[in-house]
Amino acid sequence: MEEPSTWAHVLGQAAYHFTQMRPMIPTYAHLLASALFPIYAGAHASLTRPSSAARRTKQEGRKREGDQEDEEVDEEEEEEHKMEGLAPTDAILMPLFAGCALAGLYFLLKWLKDPHYLNLALNWYFAIFGVFAVSHLITDSLDIGHSILYPRRFARGGALYHLDQKQKRAMPVAGDTKDKAPLPSPLPGFLSYIPLSERFESMLWADRGMPGNKWTLRLYVHRLFAGKVLLGPHGMVGALVSFAAWAYFNFVDKPWYLTNLIGFGFSYAALQLMSPTTFTTGSLILSALFFYDIYFVFFTPMMVTVAKSIDAPIKLVFPRPGAAGSVSDKPQYAMLGLGDVVLPGIMIGLALRFDLFVFYLRRQTRTQSTDESSDVVEKPKYFSLAGRWSDHFWSHSFLGRPLWSTHTRKPEPPFTFPKTYFKASLTGYILGMLATLGVMHIWGHAQPALLYLVPGVLGSLWLTALVRGELSLMWNFSEEFEDEDESKKKADDKDTQTNAPERESIFSLSDKKAQRREDRMKKAVGKHVIADPEEEGNGKPTDKVSAVAAHKSKREVFSFSIEAPWDLKHPRSLMESRNRPKVD
Repeated sequence: MEEPSTWAHVLGQAAYHFTQMRPMIPTYAHLLASALFPIYAGAHASLTRPSSAARRTKQEGRKREGDQEDEEVDEEEEEEHKMEGLAPTDAILMPLFAGCALAGLYFLLKWLKDPHYLNLALNWYFAIFGVFAVSHLITDSLDIGHSILYPRRFARGGALYHLDQKQKRAMPVAGDTKDKAPLPSPLPGFLSYIPLSERFESMLWADRGMPGNKWTLRLYVHRLFAGKVLLGPHGMVGALVSFAAWAYFNFVDKPWYLTNLIGFGFSYAALQLMSPTTFTTGSLILSALFFYDIYFVFFTPMMVTVAKSIDAPIKLVFPRPGAAGSVSDKPQYAMLGLGDVVLPGIMIGLALRFDLFVFYLRRQTRTQSTDESSDVVEKPKYFSLAGRWSDHFWSHSFLGRPLWSTHTRKPEPPFTFPKTYFKASLTGYILGMLATLGVMHIWGHAQPALLYLVPGVLGSLWLTALVRGELSLMWNFSEEFEDEDESKKKADDKDTQTNAPERESIFSLSDKKAQRREDRMKKAVGKHVIADPEEEGNGKPTDKVSAVAAHKSKREVFSFSIEAPWDLKHPRSLMESRNRPKVD
C-alpha cells in the first residue's frame, strides 16, 4: 500500500487537532474577545490632541456657526491628560523588578504552605485600586450609551438638526432648512416623530443634560497632592457599582466574571495612564519582557505556580470544559495574565495615537513667511472625537452618505480617521494570541504569551512602516510632553514630532523628575487655590471666596472643597426670602 504524502499527513494531523480542540473553541473565543475589549476601549479612551494639531480655544469654539456649545469646548479641554512615559532604561528595570516580585511571591508561597492569607492581603490591596478602575470603566460606558441616545446632531427630512440644550430645541442648521421649524423633542432621527407631552419632553431634556451636572471635588495636601475630580451622575453610579463589586469580591465570593470585571478596569485604566513615549522605547521594553516571559515559564516553575496559587484580580479567567474522562465536579478555568493584555496594549494604544498624529500632520499647510526666510507651518484645528460617532450614526446612512444636502455646508469635523497602524498591530496581536492558544493546546503545556504576542505586535508595526515608507517618521515620533508656552518660545521648533527631551524612567527618583512633578502640582494648585483673594484697593475678600476661606497658597497646608454644578444662593438672601412677608 502506498504511503500517504506529506501534505496528506499534515492535513490529517490538522484535522485531528481541530477535532480535539473543538470543545475548547468557545473558551478560546471568549478569551480572545476579553483580551481585545480593554485594549480597544483603552486605546481609544487615551486619544487626546496630538502635537500635529492646534489647540482650539473656547473663543474659537463659540464662533463656529453656533453649532458648538460651550460645554463641548470644555470637554475637549478636559480630555487632554498626561500619561506616565517610559524610558529606554525601563527595558532593564521592568523585567528586573517583575522578576524580583515573582520570585518573592513564589518563595513566600512555599514558606506559607497555604496561600489563604496571602490571597486575602492581595485581594484587599488590588480590590481597593479596582474600585477606582472599575468605576472609571463603568462611567465611560454609561457616557457612551447616553451619547448614542442623545447625540448632538441628527438628520431628519433632509435637514441637519443641532440640539441646543439651553433653548431646549433641536435647531435646523444645514441641508433643506426651508420651512423647517425647531423641534421640541431631544430624541434623534425617527424617534423625534414620537408625540410627547410637554412634561415628558422637559424630563427628556433634563435627562440629556444630566451628565454635564458634575460636582467638583478639590483636594490639596502641601507637597504631596493637588488635584480635582469631576463627579457626575454617571460617575456616582460607577462608584456605587464598583464598591458593590469590591464588597462582594472580598466578603462573599470571587466568581470569574467579577474577577474579569476588575481585570478589565485595571487594563482599561493602565492603557490611559502609561505610554512607551516612542516606538523604539516600547520595542526595547517588549523585547526585554519577551525573554523574561520565556525564562520564567519554560525554565522555572515560578510563573505557573504563582498564577495558579494567587486568587487575586491580576488575571482574566474563563470557564473551560473538563478533561476527557474526568469525574471531578470542580470547575476548571483557562487563564490569561493582565500583563499579556496591558504590555502589548500600550504599544497598540501608541499606534492609534500615532495614526491620529499622522492624520493631522497630513492636513498641515505651509506658507511662506513675510521675510521669505522660512516656511510657517499652520496646524489644523483639533476636534475631539468624543461623541462624534453617535452624531455620524444619526446623520449618515450605513454607507456613510450624509442624510442632508451638503452643497452649502462646510465640511463636517471628522468623526474618525485612518487607523492603519492600529489595525496592523491589532491584527498582529490576534495572530499572536491564536498561535499561543494553538501551541498550548497541541503541546499541553502553559505557554509564555509574550513569546508570540511581542513578535506579532512589533513585527506588524515596523513592517507596516517599512511598506508605507514611514520608518523615519515612526522612529522620530515621540509623545514627550512640552508645555505650549515653552514650545512657542523655541525658535527652532520646526518639526513637532522630533527633538523631544529624553524621558526618564518611571522608577527614577532624580531631582529633575521630582521638580517636574512639583511644577505639575503647583500648576494644578493654581487652578483652584486663590493666591491673593483680596480685591485690589479695598482689602476685602472677593464674592467667590469667603473671609474664612481666604488664604495664601504659600501658607496652605491642607484644603478640601466641593463645588456644586449650580449656583448657590447666599445665606443672607435665603434668610431675607424667608423673612419677607407674604402678599395675599
